[in-house]
Amino acid sequence: MRFAVPLTGGMLSPHFGHCEQFALIDVDPAKKVITRKHVIDSPGHQPGFLPTWLAEQGVSVVLTGGMGPRAQALFQQNRIKVVIGVMESNPDRAVLDYLNGKLVVGDNVCDH
Repeated sequence: MRFAVPLTGGMLSPHFGHCEQFALIDVDPAKKVITRKHVIDSPGHQPGFLPTWLAEQGVSVVLTGGMGPRAQALFQQNRIKVVIGVMESNPDRAVLDYLNGKLVVGDNVCDH
């Protein structure tokens, strides 16, 4: 199972499409542990590109602070689950909290 977490300054980015990098975090869902993490530069904000690109990277779940409705629909078409309103800024902690059913989410901080 692979997560994508958008990063700005090394922390979870509140605006998915405008992040600097992505943390790609592989997990063992049965053991609820991170098995691998690597950070890649964002290819930039290009409408409709990121859902397909992240699907090609093997991502199954995106954790983000905010994302517009069009992007959410495109991720669903690519069979990627999107969790919006993530309040935890540490990407590793956000993934572990998700796996353990403890992830706190709030409002979607993106309205476009």
